Amino acid sequence: MYPIELKEVIFARGHENISAAHETTIEITKEAHLSESGDCIVAVSANKALGDLNSKFKKNLLKDHAGITISIEAGGVTETLSAHGSSRLILTHPTDIVVRKSSYVCSRTLAIQADKSASELSRDLIKKLKNSKQDVRITLTMEI
Repeated sequence: MYPIELKEVIFARGHENISAAHETTIEITKEAHLSESGDCIVAVSANKALGDLNSKFKKNLLKDHAGITISIEAGGVTETLSAHGSSRLILTHPTDIVVRKSSYVCSRTLAIQADKSASELSRDLIKKLKNSKQDVRITLTMEI
């Protein structure tokens, strides 16, 4: 039997205040405004948050150690990171998606035990994400 691939694609925008300096998380938000203190945010004005994800996708992410790949693409530059699901995930937040290096879970958490944080993303990608006119495509992929 071959694995089935589940995908969620999120469209967002860059923002001039993106610094991607946070050492333990990456966040995508539906909010359009970003203060300079939001150092984990890498994209704003997203068309989806956790509460908007497909129920089949979320059901499979609720399995302990489910693998998820997160791809962030902007202006021809792509960065990929890997993380894990958990039976403790809530997956209901109406505006945010957070990927964490730790195992901490709250309503904003998409995945835990990520292999990268915002501060570890390529500076070429961050340069693109700092442009408020930049379209951003985030692809969430799981194999079941």
